[in-house]
Amino acid sequence: MTRRNILITGGAGFIGSHVVRLFVEKYPHYHIVTLDKLTYAGSTANIADVLESPNHTFIEGDITDAVLVERIFRDHGIDGVLHLAAESHVDRSISAPLVFAHNNITGTLTLLEAARKAWKGNYEGKRFHHISTDEVYGALELDGGKFSEETRYNPHSPYSASKASSDHFVRAYHDTYGLPTVITNCSNNYGERQYPEKLIPLFIYNIVNRRPLPVYGTGLNIRDWLYVGDHARALDVVFHRAAEGETFNIGGDNEWTNIDLVRRLIAIVDEELGREKGESETLISYVEDRAGHDLRYAIDSSKLQRDLGWHAETSFDEGLRRTVRWYLENREWAEEALKRK
Repeated sequence: MTRRNILITGGAGFIGSHVVRLFVEKYPHYHIVTLDKLTYAGSTANIADVLESPNHTFIEGDITDAVLVERIFRDHGIDGVLHLAAESHVDRSISAPLVFAHNNITGTLTLLEAARKAWKGNYEGKRFHHISTDEVYGALELDGGKFSEETRYNPHSPYSASKASSDHFVRAYHDTYGLPTVITNCSNNYGERQYPEKLIPLFIYNIVNRRPLPVYGTGLNIRDWLYVGDHARALDVVFHRAAEGETFNIGGDNEWTNIDLVRRLIAIVDEELGREKGESETLISYVEDRAGHDLRYAIDSSKLQRDLGWHAETSFDEGLRRTVRWYLENREWAEEALKRK
């Protein structure tokens, strides 16, 4: 078995923690280095079960710190990167676009430069995997098909613009320097350990605590939902098997309007708590729509399914119920997370 030294950025965050735990447990002969700034959305509690594993090292730090990043590449002999660290909340990007540009663009560039300098053109066995979003593609009409890897970029928010820019820099480093890169663009993730500013964990928390459920606009915006465990498996497959320079879309083939999703969440939470059916629907309120709110996202994952054999295994109902039960059983986790803000 080949020993590898893998750097996972943002590994104490939502998606990153699932990837870290998968790699630490599945590849005991790898050395996994987790780099995370531990902002409001990240916590070592998310990787507590593998934090002290003999094949894992945790480093608290900032991906824009070039000295630190270059030292990590040198000291740990990094030969693979899964880059998940990013500011990711659209609402926060509207109020603080410069923060998103700095972290998502400059941070990605810092990692690319560190990889280029450390690997010095010897790219055999190396891999830089950049994890991105479907939001770089813009929006779809209700009958507008799905995003494919050939869809033209058309970002509408500061968040999606920062991710689109980082995608372009990753491709530029492949085309200019030959850096062995791959990019994945995923649809909306949900599951355990997601910071409760995102729709699903926030609304679970609010339903439990009988707080308002503010739905943007008419609630008819559509998102394609992907269970985080399925996403982690996809990243594993792409990291190990994709050809250099490739891009793969990862989606759940699971479109829901926001209002239908909220009502489904209410039904599950009310049932789990023993409340009357539909009791919490009175908590729904409609608020002014978010600026630049894209109507619909939907991902075509057929290339990933065809070329690498991946497919989503978790049905939405199963994943949603699993997610609800985790938050109900870990209420103190959400309370502690919200204190970080």
